[in-house]
Amino acid sequence: MTTQMSGGAAAIAALEAEDTKHVFGLIGSATMEMFDALYDAQGITFIGVHDERTGTHMADGYARASGKAGVILAGQNGPGATNLVTGLSQAKAAFSPVVSIAGALSSGHVYRDAFQEVDQQSLFTPVTKKTWTAPSVDRIPELFREAFRTALSPRQGPVQLNLPRDVLSAQHDFEPMQTPSHYRNQSLPAAGEDQIKQAAKLLSAATQPVIIGGGGIKNTGAHEAALALASQLNCPIVTSPGHGDAIPFEHKLNAGQMGPRGNPVASRLVKEADVILALGTRLGFNSTFYTYDNINKDAKIIQIELEPTAIGRFFPVELGIWSDAPTAAKQLRAALIKLEHKQQADAWTRAFQAERASYLAKRDDDALMTHPTQPSGLFKALRSVLPKDAAITMDAGTLCLQATDAMNYWTPKSLFTPLDFGLVGFSYACGLGIKLAMPERPVVSLMGDGGFGMTLSELSTAVDHNINTVTIVMNNQCWGAEKAYQRDFFNGRYIGADVSSPPFDKVAELYGAHGFSADNLNDVIPAIEAALACKGPAVVNVAVDPDALYSFRRDSFKHRGG
Repeated sequence: MTTQMSGGAAAIAALEAEDTKHVFGLIGSATMEMFDALYDAQGITFIGVHDERTGTHMADGYARASGKAGVILAGQNGPGATNLVTGLSQAKAAFSPVVSIAGALSSGHVYRDAFQEVDQQSLFTPVTKKTWTAPSVDRIPELFREAFRTALSPRQGPVQLNLPRDVLSAQHDFEPMQTPSHYRNQSLPAAGEDQIKQAAKLLSAATQPVIIGGGGIKNTGAHEAALALASQLNCPIVTSPGHGDAIPFEHKLNAGQMGPRGNPVASRLVKEADVILALGTRLGFNSTFYTYDNINKDAKIIQIELEPTAIGRFFPVELGIWSDAPTAAKQLRAALIKLEHKQQADAWTRAFQAERASYLAKRDDDALMTHPTQPSGLFKALRSVLPKDAAITMDAGTLCLQATDAMNYWTPKSLFTPLDFGLVGFSYACGLGIKLAMPERPVVSLMGDGGFGMTLSELSTAVDHNINTVTIVMNNQCWGAEKAYQRDFFNGRYIGADVSSPPFDKVAELYGAHGFSADNLNDVIPAIEAALACKGPAVVNVAVDPDALYSFRRDSFKHRGG
C-alpha cells in the first residue's frame, strides 16, 4: 500500500526506517519540509546546533561511540552546506560513518548564479566516501538506503546527500520504507588458511615480536581477541596513535601508544622488533611519519587489514592478509595453539614489562607540581581524578597532543581524537555527540583555550538539551604548538601566537552551564570533582603556564637548524 507524502516527509520516513535516534542540525529554509516532518517524528530527537561544522563533529562523535551512523542536517544550501566541509573532512580522516544531508538549490535555478548557489556535488566529492544529489522525489528512499549502506560498509566513512528544494516539496506515492537488515547482516572476510599458517610460523619463530593494534581493533571492540593472541604469544601489544584505548590500560601486555607521538617504551618496541604484526592498522602518518626512524627496517611485517589498498602501502610487508582484524586474530591464536608455541618471547616481554613499570612510575615522579600549572602536573592530577569509565575527547594542539598518551584508558572505547586530520575545535562538540550515544558514561573533553573559543556557542546546545559533559579548558592564552615553533625555530619572532581568552568558567555560567576554575594545581582536583558531580554541562577553566611549550613536529623544521 502506497502513501502520498512530500519528499521532505519521505526523507524523515527513510531516517526512521534506518532506526535513527538523533539528528544534529541547523534549521534552514531549504529543507523546511524535512523539519516539518521531524516535528511529528516520535522516535527521532532533533539536536539544534549553532554551526554546521560543530554539528558534524557531534554526529562524528555519536557515530564513533555508538557504531551507528551519525546524522547531520544542514537546513540551508550554499553557506549552510559549505560549513559542513571541515567536519566531513575530519570524519573522512577518522573513517567515521556520518550521513550528512543538505538542502540544495531548486533544480530549475542551477547554473543561473542564483541566490546561495554553489556546486555542492563537486564541493563534497573530495571530502566524502560518496556524494549524491537527488534527481527526483521518487528516488529519495533509494538514495537514503544507499547513503547509510555506503557509510556503514567497510571501510566506513562520511557520505553527503544534497536534496534540491523542488525535490523536497514535490509529492509522490511511496511504497513502505525498507528496513536496513539487507546490508547490516553481511559477513566480513576471514584470512586464508595458508596465510594463517605462514603468519603463525613467523610469529612462533620470533624472539622479539610485537603487535600493533589499530582502528581495526578499537572500532570493532575486539580487544579480547587481540589480547588473547598477544597472551598466546606472550608478546607486547602497542597501539597506534589516537587508539590508546584499543586495549585496557591495566593489561600486563599493553605498552601504550607507539610512534613519534607515543611513549618511549612502546616506540622502542616497534623500532627493535624482529616480527611486527600490524593488526588492523595502516602504519600511516601518525604512527610512522612514513620513515624507518619509527619502525625497524629489518623487521618482518605481517599486515592484516580490511582495506586491501592499505596493505603494504607505506612499508613492504613479508605477508599481507586481507581480513577483518578480529577474525584473523582468532584464527592466528588457534593456529599458534596447534603449533604448541614455546613462548620464545619471554625474555623480550619480561624486559618490556619492567621498562613499562619504570616508565609509569617515573611519569608520576617527574610531574611538576608547581605554580603556574605545568602540563605534566595537570595530567597527573587528571589521572588521579577521572573515573575509569570516562570517555575522553581531545583536540589537536600541543597540550592535547601531550595528553594523548598521558591519560590512562581503562575501558575501550574511551579516547576520541581528530586523528590524522589534526583539527583544532573538535573535542567539545565531539563530546556532546558521544554523551548522547553513551549517556551512562562520564564524558570529559580536553581543549586548549583557542579551540574552545571556536566552539563555545555550542554551550547553549548542551544547556538546551541537558547534555552533561565536562570540558577542561587548558587556558594558556596562546596557540601553543605554533608559538613553540616560533620560539624554537624562528628566534621568538611571535606573530598571531597569543590569544586573549576570557575565564571560560564565567562564560559557561552566562550560557546557563556550570563553571569552575583552577588558577593553580591545588584547585584542579576539587574543581573537576565538582564538575563531575554537578549533573549539568560543566566547564573547568585551568590556567596553564603559557611558557610550557613543546615542539612536536621538529622533523618539519630540520632546515631551520633547530
